[in-house]
Amino acid sequence: MNEMSAVVAILAGVLGLCIGSFVNVVAYRVPRGESVINPPSACPDCGTWIRTRHNVPVLGWLVLRGRCYDCDLPISARYPTVEAATGLLFALVGWHFAGQPMLLAAYLSFAGVAVALTLIDLDVHRLPNVLVLPAYPVLALLLALGAGPDALVRAAAGALLLFGFFLAVAVLARGGIGLGDVKLAGVVGGMTAAVSWGAFLTSAFGAFLLGAVVGVLLMAKGSAQRRTALPFGPFMLVAAWASILGASGIGQLYLQHLSA
Repeated sequence: MNEMSAVVAILAGVLGLCIGSFVNVVAYRVPRGESVINPPSACPDCGTWIRTRHNVPVLGWLVLRGRCYDCDLPISARYPTVEAATGLLFALVGWHFAGQPMLLAAYLSFAGVAVALTLIDLDVHRLPNVLVLPAYPVLALLLALGAGPDALVRAAAGALLLFGFFLAVAVLARGGIGLGDVKLAGVVGGMTAAVSWGAFLTSAFGAFLLGAVVGVLLMAKGSAQRRTALPFGPFMLVAAWASILGASGIGQLYLQHLSA
């Protein structure tokens, strides 16, 4: 099992590097309403199309030493960082779900969407419907093909519970939670509850904990005020992936304490 997991993790990691390159395009173009297919990727400064040999994830940036081949202006280190981070996340997902092909497909899909939404929310404080809404049927289908009946029931219940909770917060605390966060909550609730109720609870509470910690740190640095709006999507997604990949035991301990 460990050998198979290692092979799947490596293959998933290579796929993640490629997906990370595409995610960079998605994160840049989707908020601008541009096609993610055409035109090909180009230098944002001189507009020259990037050559295929320079478009290899991470390595292309290193070969160019972080500069455009044509105009020699710097290329942001964000691009290879996103590619490497996506590759790492995919590798972890590959290791975790190596023996469950359809669940692997489901959580790799969720990983790609999660990285893209995190970048976009950090950039423009939006969670575009064009990414969030299709995630519902796609992930639901993949879960239906790979998860057992109990996991599917949990996923449906978790999606409804977290969506409803975030909707209530959005209505009662106007401006505290955006509708994009409400829509994303259903996806996060479903994908974490499909793993376990412990993962669901860890993710839900972890998102607010992360948001509070980051908010306090930013206020301490003078970078934010009490009413400064922070993008909440990244907190939800980071907490979700932490719980899916191993932190679910925190929520499980809480559930055991309640039932004791």
